Amino acid sequence: MPSIEEPRPLALMDTWTSVGTREQVAADWPLAAEIGSLAVGVFEVDGELYAVDDICPHAHARLTQGFTEGCEVECPLHGATFDVTTGRRRSGPACDDLKTFPVRVVDGRIEVQIGVSAP
Repeated sequence: MPSIEEPRPLALMDTWTSVGTREQVAADWPLAAEIGSLAVGVFEVDGELYAVDDICPHAHARLTQGFTEGCEVECPLHGATFDVTTGRRRSGPACDDLKTFPVRVVDGRIEVQIGVSAP
């Protein structure tokens, strides 16, 4: 007998969710957002926006509260660093990369698509 998976809620599938306005994000000022129970951080690097998991995989800390410089964000608790353009861990105690999400701007609103990883 084949197993039947529970369907995911529509909000957590391939829909785009508005998380704020473009004016809320700057190179040194990321945006923290919640999409359901998922914490998402939106960062600006060289004028482009990138969305990643906002919780450090090493310790439960919001990366949007960490130090940002260029494409790197540093966890405010233990100093792990991540490249927000790729989600890859660069240094520190964290052992996992960050999940990335597609992000776009529509009529001045930032939208993030969860359920799909960014390319």
